[in-house]
Amino acid sequence: MSAALSANTDGKHVLALIALPDATLDALRRGYTLHYHPDGWGEALSAGVDPVNVRAAVTNGSTGLSGAQMAALPALEIVSAFGAGYENVDMAAATRRGIVVTHAPGANAATVADHAIGLLLALARGYAPLTEAVRAGRWRASRAERPTLTGARLGLLGMGRIGRLIAARAQGFDMTLGYHGRQPHADAPGRYYADLTELAADSDFLVIACNGGAATKHLVNREVLQALGPNGYVVNVSRGSVLDTQALIDALAHAAIAGAGLDVIEDEPEVPAALLDHPDVLITPHIAGRSPASMIAQRDALLASLAQHFAHTPIEFAVRAA
Repeated sequence: MSAALSANTDGKHVLALIALPDATLDALRRGYTLHYHPDGWGEALSAGVDPVNVRAAVTNGSTGLSGAQMAALPALEIVSAFGAGYENVDMAAATRRGIVVTHAPGANAATVADHAIGLLLALARGYAPLTEAVRAGRWRASRAERPTLTGARLGLLGMGRIGRLIAARAQGFDMTLGYHGRQPHADAPGRYYADLTELAADSDFLVIACNGGAATKHLVNREVLQALGPNGYVVNVSRGSVLDTQALIDALAHAAIAGAGLDVIEDEPEVPAALLDHPDVLITPHIAGRSPASMIAQRDALLASLAQHFAHTPIEFAVRAA
């Protein structure tokens, strides 16, 4: 739906291409002419949005905004990613046009870290399959020992905001830490591994917490999963593209790894039946970063970025050129 609801909008048309919380929508409608199309670009076009008037677009890292889409919006001045990720926003096209790109760095990092630890505990202790076993009357037969986090080896793919918060929580379990990234960080906890396969081989749990995008596509592949081993678990709270889905399915089918916790899937929301049916796979619907606090923080970052842009003041959360 599209509506100009306030005299304060002053021709400031905002096109939102993702689902947004009601409170965020209300705030946008108070200050802007909002064109809300949560199913994306195709829905916006079919609804007859006039691209000539759109000065701001709201998206996220998964949906992004391509150069071709930007070209179809001749008045576009700012693209705001709702959340930290912006990997599918065409930064080169935005730079050529002088379009500002903003995001919400760190807004949901603590919530994602909490979710990752929750998946680790649930996988190790077998919460889901054991609950099903009890429901099926197999109380006595399901009381075998289970691994736990205390003293285990945790490998982190990524040592950014989220990786560091996961590491801090893991230290509460006395876990041994290792991490892989583009480069070591002098102030990061744990040992740096230049080779991801070596990190996996030295880990009981491997958590994917790096950025998405072409540079990390299928970084966790067959070799990495093989190195993780039959007693190892992989957890992905970053982007589905980082973990090779077919390699994961094959590893699970051959008991090459013990299990997986997935908040993101390559072709989400479509999930392969082999993952849905596996007793040692936990899947959540890309909600690791969703909590009341994180939604408020992301809303505030979005509103601040739009207000600062239209007021011609410095934008706190603008993406800086690398």
